[in-house]
Amino acid sequence: MKKKYNEIISSLSDKELLQHLYLTQIIILVISLFLGWILFDDLSFLNYFRLNDPNIFKIGFVAGIAVVLFDILLMKWLPRHFYDDGGLNERIFKHRNIFHIFFIAAVVAICEELLFRGIIQTKVGLVLASIIFAIIHYRYLFNWFLFVNIVSLSFVIGVIYQWTENFAVTIMMHFVIDLLLGIYIKFTRSQKLEDEQEGGCHNE
Repeated sequence: MKKKYNEIISSLSDKELLQHLYLTQIIILVISLFLGWILFDDLSFLNYFRLNDPNIFKIGFVAGIAVVLFDILLMKWLPRHFYDDGGLNERIFKHRNIFHIFFIAAVVAICEELLFRGIIQTKVGLVLASIIFAIIHYRYLFNWFLFVNIVSLSFVIGVIYQWTENFAVTIMMHFVIDLLLGIYIKFTRSQKLEDEQEGGCHNE
């Protein structure tokens, strides 16, 4: 399965991967609107989205930065293969400018938090929402460390949603994580990959 997945990813151009990313988010958004209409009277789940909440920055922004700092430390301490997702994130981010990374992070955070926290967790609870969130990130199923990482992160985000009862807070957290890690991958991890490839060529 992992080999077949990697072959599929390798066969796609960076542009096609980006198109696939946006298509996936559009599908998630459509599913969210459909489920919100079916499961909630008068779209009542939107009551859990409040932009005037100071927790958006006090908790969401701060928690997002804390997760990124912890993740970067792990990237530095752990062997590279622990974070091996088949190179997908590096291909998505390394050729994007900062504004485009900002846009990708915003789209993903809004669409995914609307579905997984605003709709699913509000209706069926933290555990099931976190499990579905992890499974949706299919590529992480092939790497035990990344799978544990994404499950843990999903639970943390879910707990913060339960605590604040505002998925605008978790949108901010999700956005900060994706934005900062996207920038980190663009300027740091992609450069390391190029250095390793050049080093391999010199050693041949």
